Amino acid sequence: MAFDLKQHDIEVTNIIRNASPAELYEQAVLYDAGTAISETGALMVRSGEKTGRSPSDKRIVRDPQTGDDIWWGEINIELDDHTFLINRERAVDYLNTRERIYVMDGFAGWDPEHRIKVRIICSRPYHALFMHNMLIRPTQEELANFDEPDYVVFNAGQFPANKFTSHMTSATSVDLSFERKEFVILGTEYAGEMKKGIFTVMNYIMPKQGILSAHCSANEGKDGDVSLFFGLSGTGKTTLSADPHRQLIGDDEHCWSDNGIFNIEGGCYAKCIHLSEDKEPEIYHAIHYGTVLENVIYDPATRKVNFDDSAITENTRSSYPIEFIPNAKIPCLGGHPKNIIFLTCDAFGVLPPVSKLSPAQAMYHFISGYTAKVAGTEMGVTEPKATFSACFGAAFMVWHPSKYAELLAERIRKYDSNVWLVNTGWSGGAYGVGSRVSIPHTRAIIDAIHDGSLSEQPYIEDPIFKFQVPTQCNGVPDKIMIPRNTWSSPSSYDAKARHLAARFQQNFKQYESGSSREILEAGPRI
Repeated sequence: MAFDLKQHDIEVTNIIRNASPAELYEQAVLYDAGTAISETGALMVRSGEKTGRSPSDKRIVRDPQTGDDIWWGEINIELDDHTFLINRERAVDYLNTRERIYVMDGFAGWDPEHRIKVRIICSRPYHALFMHNMLIRPTQEELANFDEPDYVVFNAGQFPANKFTSHMTSATSVDLSFERKEFVILGTEYAGEMKKGIFTVMNYIMPKQGILSAHCSANEGKDGDVSLFFGLSGTGKTTLSADPHRQLIGDDEHCWSDNGIFNIEGGCYAKCIHLSEDKEPEIYHAIHYGTVLENVIYDPATRKVNFDDSAITENTRSSYPIEFIPNAKIPCLGGHPKNIIFLTCDAFGVLPPVSKLSPAQAMYHFISGYTAKVAGTEMGVTEPKATFSACFGAAFMVWHPSKYAELLAERIRKYDSNVWLVNTGWSGGAYGVGSRVSIPHTRAIIDAIHDGSLSEQPYIEDPIFKFQVPTQCNGVPDKIMIPRNTWSSPSSYDAKARHLAARFQQNFKQYESGSSREILEAGPRI
């Protein structure tokens, strides 16, 4: 029986469904302008004007069934159903003008008990190959019995939204309707919108089932011990979870159910800027036939990629199936985490290189999602900037952050998980005075967490943040374990610690109304 998309109002007859990478390569070279093949066999593409996500253009339809669940505001901007249908019709009308349509049917979630069926409808072969990599690829039998999907993505990103339509702020619009189970993309060809759109869906439906969805990486030791790594950009989440002595479950999106941890995705989406074989060999060697390279600069004669060139964007990316990583665990499932690691890059030099958190403190710091970025230099003075992103991924959270925090705490208590706050930032002073904690020292801390030796060390309580700080760690100088001891002026440290604690308190005010007393009392005290 011929496959069609009439149930989605699409009448195009030339539909290419779940094509192989080889066929999508051919389609991209023939029909996708600007496509090239790298010297290692990766498909090099351009995403058009947008080289990153457009969070300010993301909308969610407020409907009677889900309206009271969603944490409305700057992250989840509401849209009415009528406007959604206008944008949907605009996307469908555009797709109906194409000579050929690409469909990728796949799964989100490696646990068969909790996975959802996803259908991607798009007009660029690059987008189809990208989602071939990022979704969990069905077997031929599963594809034959796929039936109707749970969610459908209409990617008409080459066609703009009408800026004069109500609620539109630009020619880009990324709209999600939980009631209709549809996701519409207009005015952006950046493939990451599809990936994060599915993650947003999972971030709504999984907590509704009592399952924690999380923006984190995960790996597993030889004895089956699982670790989760949370952290914002620049904290070391990808680098530290890529451990040659442990199997990679996934690099970005996971769920924690009563069955254990499962990866949401079938692939990895890694940053490529300044990628090198020495620093990140697993990612470097994953860039070959079947990989999508976005917005990279390459030599037109040799097709050799210059990973240090950011002429198009700093956000150069590679997308590849997770099995391209040699030590990937397939299927991407694991047991209940023994260790949960929050990574922060504290440029103020206040936080210890490692601290142990209580379940309540874990909730507080999970909701806070703290790291610090270094601002530009003005007249020779640099000043760190505190950055907070709820649940270490606020842009993708749908419920109030406390929903995810309470699910996390419930599981920490139920499965007796250890929670650690690891600072990969500065020691001996703030940025410009102190120095960054060395990668070998951070790796030694992670190793000590995994082998259990860190739990056996003596601890003291931080006087302001109140978490437990180990005073010793194998492979790490004792002096740097207590940050106050590394500053030339203890009083200057105390002042900076109070400053950072105040920033935590100020940031958390927005979450007070939705947080329990236990969470509120777990923050720093000045």
